[in-house]
Amino acid sequence: MTENYDLIVIGGCSAGLAAAISAARACPSLSVAVLEKLPRVGKKLLATGNGKCNLTNENALSHGYVNRDFAEYALESFPPQEVIGFFASLGVLCRADQCGRFYPQSGTAASVVDALRFELKRLGIDVYCETAVTDIKRTKGGFAVNGRFFCKKLIIAAGGKASPSQGSDGSGYSLARSLGHSVGGLYPALVPLCASPEITKQMKGVRVSNVRLTLKGEKKIAESEGEILFTDYGLSGIAAMELAAQAQKHIDSVKHNPFTHIDFMPDMSFDELLDYLKNLNKIKGFTEIDNLLTGILPKAAGIAICKAASLYNGGLLISSLGEKELRRIAEKVKNFPLEVTGTKGFANAQVTSGGINVSEIDKKTMQSRLCPGLYFAGEIIDVDGGCGGFNLQWAWASGMLAGRLG
Repeated sequence: MTENYDLIVIGGCSAGLAAAISAARACPSLSVAVLEKLPRVGKKLLATGNGKCNLTNENALSHGYVNRDFAEYALESFPPQEVIGFFASLGVLCRADQCGRFYPQSGTAASVVDALRFELKRLGIDVYCETAVTDIKRTKGGFAVNGRFFCKKLIIAAGGKASPSQGSDGSGYSLARSLGHSVGGLYPALVPLCASPEITKQMKGVRVSNVRLTLKGEKKIAESEGEILFTDYGLSGIAAMELAAQAQKHIDSVKHNPFTHIDFMPDMSFDELLDYLKNLNKIKGFTEIDNLLTGILPKAAGIAICKAASLYNGGLLISSLGEKELRRIAEKVKNFPLEVTGTKGFANAQVTSGGINVSEIDKKTMQSRLCPGLYFAGEIIDVDGGCGGFNLQWAWASGMLAGRLG
């Protein structure tokens, strides 16, 4: 028996749910269904913002998204305040932190998923869970899905390859290819870096705020600022994770490992730092070198820096360090290199970098330029951003725009 709908949305997470709700609200007479492979919709959404659900960011319109020119129309059509208003219409109030990141007032992602589910039910949208889509055929007047469903219009919002345990296993790309679309290189993004474990392991668990990371091959590749966390395999934390996609692209294309150079004190010039270190001779010259940098960095990081400067020696007093030695230490504070050997992969990634070629999609409607009646939304498209709610903002905006069925 064939199930007939005006619209079917493949993918029951952020972009897909936004698309289905947007379509049903715009045209109440429209028959809409959502097909989701997992037992319940919204699983990946539950993990966002460490379970608190970082819904959007007030700075999204100025953020440096990949393929920003393509994404701009959707982002401007459904900016952060529009997204906040959308959730208010679902009964979810939002609050912002000092960095412009918006979270539900409840502080839980579960409340967001529940609100979306309740709206699906209120609008009469049929939801088929545990329904993996494996086959789409273009037919006269629409699309046949899995040989069971028929629809006049179809939205693919199946996510990327990041966090496959939460439903994003890359299957949406095969569906897009089967309908004539091309998919560019796919890389794990917002994922920890594997880097010089023999160095980082000794600092495992050490967290340092407000650092600058510069990723370099033969020349500068990318730069980020923020927090890092040393691990037994390399680096985690926002600043490190935001370099992951660029690092993996470099490794895959150049076949040569880049280095990430850590500036532990980006707000202090080299000369200012040197003056600070010289003054320490007067303040605590009688103490051991282990304590040299404890006024500005965690102790384990300070010891690692002294070792990198070839100056660490148990029992060595700070007062024994001359200007030459202090310069070597200052240089390592401002430029602490780590070889990047890879990332923790798609299994640990928050987002996929890469996806369906944006030239094949009409940015004002999200409709395929190759297959009329087919639309895309969210991570499956070659658009991604940094940490802080930017990727969810893209999911909501592109989903709502696709749901207009323009």
